[in-house]
Amino acid sequence: MQKDEILENLKNAVIDGDEDRARENAKAAVKAGMDPLEAMQLGLSRGTDVIGKRFETGEAFLPELIMAGETFKAAMAILDPEIKKQRKDVPPVGTVVISTVKGDLHSIGKNIVAAVLENNGFKVVNLGTDAGALEIIEEAKKANADAIGLSALMTTTMPAQREVINALRELNLRDQFLVIVGGGPATQAWADEIGADGYGQDAVHAVELLKRLLNSSRA
Repeated sequence: MQKDEILENLKNAVIDGDEDRARENAKAAVKAGMDPLEAMQLGLSRGTDVIGKRFETGEAFLPELIMAGETFKAAMAILDPEIKKQRKDVPPVGTVVISTVKGDLHSIGKNIVAAVLENNGFKVVNLGTDAGALEIIEEAKKANADAIGLSALMTTTMPAQREVINALRELNLRDQFLVIVGGGPATQAWADEIGADGYGQDAVHAVELLKRLLNSSRA
């Protein structure tokens, strides 16, 4: 199979929730010597973008979202060991606690961000989904994290991103952690409104943003 065909197959496998096709094409990507991170970002990630937008507009529902997430994980079980091989010589950058906020079960986009962060030298503590403000803060303290990444897919769960920042303020810990937000409905305007340090519109942008913020805070 050609590279473009593999990437298209990976995208469509996620959209269709076809785990077998996802595994088959992930293996094909490895066999063809493709960059596994590229297979994730230009294949799987494009599929998650499609299903995420359909969910936002009511064209897809939670079962499709869950199927897409499981399909993504099936392919990543094959790609992730290859991605880890690439990270061996990457110098450590910082530690990030990342989570989907309380009330939100979406994990696909967050997991892509986590994988790209790790590949760029970040230690990532991934708390999964539906995590409350105090749980996120406690884990950030425990990990001695530099930053907290908060994801929300639904407009109804976006306020939970604000709750984490407000809780940090109440605990006099706001200056201890950089906080970035992301997810389908999030925007730079929303990040500014709730007092976040930044907004990551996608995985690559989130990495660049965190590196820039960390460099500024350490200067």
